Amino acid sequence: MFTVVPVTHQFDAMIQHKIDQKTKPQGSLGLLEVLVKQIAQIQFSCDPTATKLHINQPGLLVFAGDHGIAKYGVSIAPSEVTSQMVANFVHGGAAVNVFCRQIGFNLEVIDAGVLAPLGLDGITEHRLGNGTEAIHLAPAMSIEQVTQGFEAASEVVERHVLSGCNVIALGEMGIGNTSSAAAMMAVLLDIDVEQCVGRGTGIDDKTYALKKSLISQALILHRSSLTSPLHILACLGGFEIVQMTGAILAAAELKILVLIDGFISTAAALVAVRLHPAARDYLVFAHQSEEQGHKLMLAHLNAKPILSLGLRLGEGTGAALALPIVQAAINFYNDMASFEDAGVDNVV
Repeated sequence: MFTVVPVTHQFDAMIQHKIDQKTKPQGSLGLLEVLVKQIAQIQFSCDPTATKLHINQPGLLVFAGDHGIAKYGVSIAPSEVTSQMVANFVHGGAAVNVFCRQIGFNLEVIDAGVLAPLGLDGITEHRLGNGTEAIHLAPAMSIEQVTQGFEAASEVVERHVLSGCNVIALGEMGIGNTSSAAAMMAVLLDIDVEQCVGRGTGIDDKTYALKKSLISQALILHRSSLTSPLHILACLGGFEIVQMTGAILAAAELKILVLIDGFISTAAALVAVRLHPAARDYLVFAHQSEEQGHKLMLAHLNAKPILSLGLRLGEGTGAALALPIVQAAINFYNDMASFEDAGVDNVV
């Protein structure tokens, strides 16, 4: 249902020349130079006549959903905390709210399928159900729900883009969602569960062992069904992970930059890139999470995260904090003097 084309490389030489002619030694701005080249490729793919890069009306989408596996003791928190935190987002009290207000993100909270409708103003309701099934006992959802989730996410992204947005960031909330993400990672990267499962919000050794055991059960249960990215989502995913995957693909189809947050968002990115490899061109990875497995995910995607702050909160907090770095990269590209402009000898 998505058509994703790679970014253009038509202007690569021009972009690199402009970067190299700034009043600095070549490469001395490090990752900022790599980052701005990717941003320029994206924005020139969308508008080849553009003369400057820009960020316009950035939107941070937080998708929330509950997980059936959470009832079986894989987290320090009960599923009810998902709904409580969604209410906190709406009332402006969470970390992601604080950062969005400071940095200038337009925050939208999407109920992708928490345990029960909250009935609060300020929530976009795109519910796929009252939480997923427990993945070690049954498929998380149907293929039809996956498709429905993609359609719902597309509507959100398209609405933001029509309002002028050209940067989308993704966040999530869902007790138990590190279990789904780890299970998906194990399948997509074809590696052992031990390398994928982390401690989430800080579980003890007993809970950690149980979490690994239930995820292993899920992989055995669904082994014969994990035949495509859509089936991996249906068997092992979460409603919020499905909609983040759809949001990534919708944004890539519309040729806008996507800021990926942490472990859960990167699991969605893995699926999106497996479905449409060209989507990788539009993804910038905001930070490296403390969650075990995230470093392996990033390596698989050949991603260099902007930040490494020891974060493991989710919500899109890392994506929000990375936006000023993205803006700094754009500003140096747009506004920094060249050797010729400044009358400085280029000795490189």
